[in-house]
Amino acid sequence: MSTSTGPFDLHGKNAVVTGAGRGLGQGVALGLAQAGADLVLVGLPGSQDETEKMIADLGRQVRVVDLDVSDHDAVQRVGTEVAGSQQIDILVNNAGIIEREDTVDLTPESWNRVVDINLSGLFFLSQAIGRPMVERGHGKIVSIASLLAFQGGIRVISYAASKHGVAGITKALANEWGQHGVQVNAIAPGYMATDNTTALRADAERSRSILERIPAGRWGTPADIAGAAVFLSSSAADYVNGHVLVVDGGWMAR
Repeated sequence: MSTSTGPFDLHGKNAVVTGAGRGLGQGVALGLAQAGADLVLVGLPGSQDETEKMIADLGRQVRVVDLDVSDHDAVQRVGTEVAGSQQIDILVNNAGIIEREDTVDLTPESWNRVVDINLSGLFFLSQAIGRPMVERGHGKIVSIASLLAFQGGIRVISYAASKHGVAGITKALANEWGQHGVQVNAIAPGYMATDNTTALRADAERSRSILERIPAGRWGTPADIAGAAVFLSSSAADYVNGHVLVVDGGWMAR
């Protein structure tokens, strides 16, 4: 087993990743494991079995904790239990949903589903896991934001609002917790080939217009996000705080 001691080495670190069953969350969890971290996978029951096996096959310790991130009482309870049972050095807030609908037709139920998971659940888990980080004087929190932390999007107003909020939480926590040795950052993925973009990729005209604006000329993959997550979770990023790192193949440069 590798025992690298470089600035990106995560051996001896314990990382929590939410929504790690597929897509970006799975890619991030695998990236952290490949860098040496042991994992706690937090998500819906039965959703993370594949990722658990993949991480175990890498020789890392891994356990699965069932949690519905929209249940805020459970988030605080489970977060406190996880942080109390072992030292958590890294938290990656990945769990999220998107609902596409004309804004004039958006229901309170739809709005609340998105905001409860993407924003409120993220905050309360960061609070529960972050509390002992602050107390001991070190830790890393990385949240998955979006290009819609900067833009408005089309027919995704609840998602855009929640991701703007993720950027705000990231900066606010960095301001408050940076003095305690806790770095809080976010990653804003560009257009990624995940379940969230299935509808966009299936629309030939929309997909073509998106790809024409991306200098890299392709949709992103979970592996593209994993490297950024490893960086922000490592000692290489000890002086990076309150930053929203765009990983978009150059989309924002256009």
